[in-house]
Amino acid sequence: MGQIRDLETQWTDESIERITTENASLKQRVRQLAQDKRTLEERLQAARSNTRFQDRRISQLEAQLRDAGQKP
Repeated sequence: MGQIRDLETQWTDESIERITTENASLKQRVRQLAQDKRTLEERLQAARSNTRFQDRRISQLEAQLRDAGQKP
């Protein structure tokens, strides 16, 4: 991988089969990485949503504590 192959050489059946197999394997890896990326993006979105919810809840609790402390 990462090497430029001489395009003017004669390809043997074995070479063609190896390259075809390698190509299929790389395509499968790309599909798997794309799926992993989507999963991680969904998890990140959920974590951000949870954080926003928790921030709002903390603000509400702080306001309740402040209001409870001001009552005579």
